[in-house]
Amino acid sequence: MRQEASPQMRQAFGQAGMTLLELIIACAILLILASAAMPVARYTVKRQQETELRRDLREMRDAIDRYKDAADRNLIRTEVGSEGYPPDLDTLVKGVDLSSQQGAGIAGATTPGQPLVPSTGFGGFGSSFGQTQNQAQNNSSSQGQDLIRHVRFLRRIPVDPMTGRADWGKRSVQDDPESTSWGGKNVFDVFSLSSGTALDGTRYSDW
Repeated sequence: MRQEASPQMRQAFGQAGMTLLELIIACAILLILASAAMPVARYTVKRQQETELRRDLREMRDAIDRYKDAADRNLIRTEVGSEGYPPDLDTLVKGVDLSSQQGAGIAGATTPGQPLVPSTGFGGFGSSFGQTQNQAQNNSSSQGQDLIRHVRFLRRIPVDPMTGRADWGKRSVQDDPESTSWGGKNVFDVFSLSSGTALDGTRYSDW
């Protein structure tokens, strides 16, 4: 004969069933919450990438402008047709030798034949961090000689947060403003090679 389950056994089975049901409900709630949080997380990440992209573009364009300013002041030897703009982005990173007939007009320069003063970095035209007071006096007395110092305008070529590559679209001053191909003569402007669309509806390549 089949024996009936005792009240204690029925209660144990009931508790086990309720525990499984609660687990299913908890998993369902977590899944709903995760689904709701995903769009917010993606929005936050994209917003951070856009902020980084704007910062990188501003940094490179500022370096180009400072190079152009130095070239207009005849501190940099430039090629004919470059209009004073850098030949490429690598030049901004590697740096150039600034020279002037003004002698002491460039703080921190060294006379020809002497070791170059360490790079001031990022195009700053202040005093160098490797020059002694005696060197400064010697430079100030070297009127009429070319004084030279090495200056970098950009720490590194940044990585485009939208493409994940340190590769940027470039325009020369001779290129059409709407052109996406670089003429190769100089770097007048830079832009992202991403074909994506920003949160505000604009294209990253138009920034």
